[in-house]
Amino acid sequence: MAGKRGDKIFPHFWYTSEAEEAARFYASIFPESRVDRVVPLPVDSPSGPAGSVKIVDFTLFGQRFQAITAGPFDPFNHAISMVVVCEDQAEIDRYWSALLQGGAAEACGWLKDRYGVSWQIVPRILDEMLGDTDLPRARRVANVMLKMVKLDVAQLRAAYDGR
Repeated sequence: MAGKRGDKIFPHFWYTSEAEEAARFYASIFPESRVDRVVPLPVDSPSGPAGSVKIVDFTLFGQRFQAITAGPFDPFNHAISMVVVCEDQAEIDRYWSALLQGGAAEACGWLKDRYGVSWQIVPRILDEMLGDTDLPRARRVANVMLKMVKLDVAQLRAAYDGR
């Protein structure tokens, strides 16, 4: 299945039991997104009998992803997260609210969704602000961001502008 679309690299997620459900949830949130196929593994595996392990190919924002439902392994953690780059506050608010359903808000624009996957919902302008060579500007933005849960573009801009 890995070579089907010719992608050289793509993320793969291991879910205990809900890979298809998670893929459908994510595809319902983002444009250019869909579940492409669900394939039960046709043989017994260490994770279960034939048919119980499912491989899910899905697309988010036109990019390929893959997931597997294969029983408990390692839980998701902050070492890997999905970053959603947003153009404005309305987009931040929309994705934040959708992904937060059944999940938990965290600091600095991070949240953990109902499946345990970590997401960062950030404005596109944040990279520019934090990377500004004017260190006082970048520090102001960083200090304000570190106090936020969901990121607020107006507050970040105000900090950047010294207001």
